[in-house]
Amino acid sequence: MKRWLLGFVLSLAAAGAMAQTIVDLDFVKQAIARGALLWDARDEEAFAKGHIAGAVNIGDPTLSLRNSLTEDYLPTADLEKVLGGAGLDPSREIIVYGDRGLPSVYFAHLTLRYFGAANARVFHDGIDAWRAAALAVTNAPTKPKAVALKLKPQPGVLIESKDVVAALKRTDVQMLDVRTVKEFKGEDIRAIRGGHIPAAINVPFEQNWVDPDTRSKLRSGAAKDSSGMSLKSRADLAKVYEKLDPAKELIVYCQSGNRAAQSAAVLADLGYKNVRVYDSSWLGYSSWLSAPAEDEVWTNFGSLPATIKGLENRFGELERAAAKPR
Repeated sequence: MKRWLLGFVLSLAAAGAMAQTIVDLDFVKQAIARGALLWDARDEEAFAKGHIAGAVNIGDPTLSLRNSLTEDYLPTADLEKVLGGAGLDPSREIIVYGDRGLPSVYFAHLTLRYFGAANARVFHDGIDAWRAAALAVTNAPTKPKAVALKLKPQPGVLIESKDVVAALKRTDVQMLDVRTVKEFKGEDIRAIRGGHIPAAINVPFEQNWVDPDTRSKLRSGAAKDSSGMSLKSRADLAKVYEKLDPAKELIVYCQSGNRAAQSAAVLADLGYKNVRVYDSSWLGYSSWLSAPAEDEVWTNFGSLPATIKGLENRFGELERAAAKPR
């Protein structure tokens, strides 16, 4: 093990008593007992099927708190209404949960931090761990206690495109890309350009999990539950990020800031002191056409009409097949 990494792991062991962002079931039960607010960050349908009693919900926060076209935050006044209407006051103790490993839970937590929350935490194993412990869930709607909010963005939490581009000239900054390997290499293009920010290190956010392949295994039936999405041990997580320098500023990005929020929280819990999330992420960076990129591939917009037409034809075939009597 590298000398600095060994020292870093030992420092983690010595810091066991420090407050953590990511908490377990016992912590959540104690927080509920002392009156903490629960934010269920799943979509409305999942929430309605069963949630922890008293939890509030505003739907998927990556949709309800963002402009659907740009995926940037809504104006602050609108956020005040949405969060305030649900009683989500950043000054309170708040536990955010959802399905185990759900990135939008971390996006919700990032939002609270961005607006000054000092006592907000993530229950990573979420409703899955709650149910596994045979604890009660309810499908009764929660009537939140609305509050009037005056939100003020805090420095040092998020970073904008212009500052990311400026940071490329600095030697004390490192970029972490938490998208898939194919996205990173420009083989899976989800924006105007494919590729990645120059010199970025690629560690897909699923590498935080005990089994990074759990989602694909669930889809194929190879895994029966989401236990593989639990976080690795602190020592193993330190190894995952051994290429990073804890002394440097760290900018974390993905496609639109959602997955990045999870990795940023993990890194903060590991003791990285200067971690910022690039909220616009690759969606915003790729749209800045003069911003340099590696493995750069441009979207072929000329082929889109034919692609869309092909999809429409295929959809029509499926509709007709479904309508045939059996």
